Amino acid sequence: MKLLPNKIQLDILKRHIGPFAFCFFTVMFLLLMQFLILYIDRLIGKGLPLGIIVELILTNLAYMVVLAAPMAVLVASLMAFGKFTELNELTALRAAGINPIHTINPVLVAATILSFFLIWFSNDVLPDSNQRARSLFLDIRTKKPGFDLKENEFYDGIKGYIFLVKNITNDSDSLNNVTLFQEASSTRDEAIIRAQRGHLKSSNDETITLYLYDGSVLRYLTRYDDGKRTKVLEETEFKRHRISFDLSEMAFSRSNPEKHSRNDRTMDIKAMMAVTDTLANEIKSEKENIYSQHTFESLSDPKEIKNTPRNISPQPTVSDTSYASRYLILSEYPSLLEQREVYTGALRELRSYRSSYESLQVNANWRINRIAQYWVEIHKKISLPLACIIFVLIGAPIGMYSKKGNLGYAALIGTVFLTFFWISVIQGEKLADRLFISPFTGMWFANILLGVIGAFMVINLCTSFRISNLWKNRD
Repeated sequence: MKLLPNKIQLDILKRHIGPFAFCFFTVMFLLLMQFLILYIDRLIGKGLPLGIIVELILTNLAYMVVLAAPMAVLVASLMAFGKFTELNELTALRAAGINPIHTINPVLVAATILSFFLIWFSNDVLPDSNQRARSLFLDIRTKKPGFDLKENEFYDGIKGYIFLVKNITNDSDSLNNVTLFQEASSTRDEAIIRAQRGHLKSSNDETITLYLYDGSVLRYLTRYDDGKRTKVLEETEFKRHRISFDLSEMAFSRSNPEKHSRNDRTMDIKAMMAVTDTLANEIKSEKENIYSQHTFESLSDPKEIKNTPRNISPQPTVSDTSYASRYLILSEYPSLLEQREVYTGALRELRSYRSSYESLQVNANWRINRIAQYWVEIHKKISLPLACIIFVLIGAPIGMYSKKGNLGYAALIGTVFLTFFWISVIQGEKLADRLFISPFTGMWFANILLGVIGAFMVINLCTSFRISNLWKNRD
């Protein structure tokens, strides 16, 4: 009897492989298409090497793996266990006296192994991949577009020149009716160059040469006659004219990813916890510093004021008799001058304290927000991988109850749960970042709720326990 469950468990695991792989790569493809649609406009028109584009895509595949794996687990569980029940294998299993939990256990073990792998992947691989992708994005953003002339369009990609070409023959790479506006600099005069035809030739990636034929150059020259500055137009015709352009600024250059600062998406859990501890210590240190600078100690004897040196100029118009103040402490001082001194000093100290407190509040709020963002990312690195286990608890009983193992039904049910899960995660992250809820609640709410529902369905499927028994058996 012990061999039968092992064979069934092995068969269940085999049935998961196909749907899991299909759903995993389908979701990866959809996420990749979404990425390309969002960022394709930043990549085209800059003459980037193919290897750079491929590297950018590969480094961004890391976060897609973490998102796609839990989705694939849910769909695979729905299909495998639905097919298992559709073929009446569950009925036969129960007739043989075998609890359905034995078919779920190996899938839970596999999901647990996958979850721990994804936790390691999210903590050790994903931060470095995000850092490399971020560095590549910064390098691409600073790269100038490649030399790309278009018909009847002004092109100003090369500093100091503006091109206008009426017709471009792609087959022979020839240009017709070329107009080139040349800006003035320390080495050349302002000019307008026209030619009937021309062509481009490049020997390397840093220099390109424009050959022009049958044209003219109209130069704006500056001359000084008797100290007067005048503009002179000089036109020169040519049969053949050559201009070389420096394209070194357009070349793509890689920067060292480690030279860029890291954020919560590019740190592992240990580094983020170290940052949160540092921010918390800074808040504590700033509070202690303010408390030490502003100490409000009352004087036990008003006569101490008399023995304390004061930098108050005498005011002959002020009476030396004391004033019956509504503040009890001021009434203890014998003269109005001393009362004024105490009042002015206390007011100055309170204003200084208020300024320090407002500064502390602003700095502390900024640090608290940063701490919340780091803790959201820490919880996310664990909650998303552990969703694989939750989705097995959800998918296995629903698949057995539905008795349908086709892809369409699994995709429909999976879409409902995945939509709820991702909306909860996305909104929970936003609310936690804004301090409306705690980072733990934001990242674990969906896991806990779906986990409770899944555990209840598994207990209901594998045991005779029903929740209605809690009040039916009271009598």
